[in-house]
Amino acid sequence: MDIYASDEEKGEEIKQWWRDNGRSVILGCVLGAAVIFSGRYWINYQHSLASNASITYQQVALAIGEDNISLAEDKTQQLFSEFSSTPYAVFAAFEMAAQSVGNKDVVSAQSYLEWVMTNSNLSAHKELARLRLAQLLMAEENFAASLELIGKSESTAFASLLSELQGDIFVAQGKSSNARTAYQSAMLGLAQGEPRKGILQFKLNDVAE
Repeated sequence: MDIYASDEEKGEEIKQWWRDNGRSVILGCVLGAAVIFSGRYWINYQHSLASNASITYQQVALAIGEDNISLAEDKTQQLFSEFSSTPYAVFAAFEMAAQSVGNKDVVSAQSYLEWVMTNSNLSAHKELARLRLAQLLMAEENFAASLELIGKSESTAFASLLSELQGDIFVAQGKSSNARTAYQSAMLGLAQGEPRKGILQFKLNDVAE
């Protein structure tokens, strides 16, 4: 805009600019308001989701504490169906898996752990479920399925624990050489001064040539 133009000329320039750009300005304002509104809605929705999931998980824990397994199962299924994207569904699955093992209900325990492996958003939860399921399968002497499950892991964080379990399975099968290799691999994955080193060294000595 020319700073030396008259007020009338300036006014006409403003009107012309508004005719040329007014629609874009209005559209931009509308879109901006929509983004702000949708952002606030999403935050409120996530907060409400987490709050309701937390309450339902507390109901699961309380039901387990009162040995009301039927109610615990119902509330866990509610978490699976309504709040599967929250960590509370995973926590409930682990709780129910442990409870099922205590009740010698291997089928249910396996189902809960498999749910975590399939639905969890965190790789650490998936790998923890893999480790516990592999341990469960070993306890049931389903060695082939346990080894297969271990072999599919791509985790580095759980590599040492899984290798140790692999060694335990080979010992149970009478395969000392394979067990020794697995324990050695587990030792390599340990940090300096880790307490498990002594246990692994004992297991290695037990399968020494």
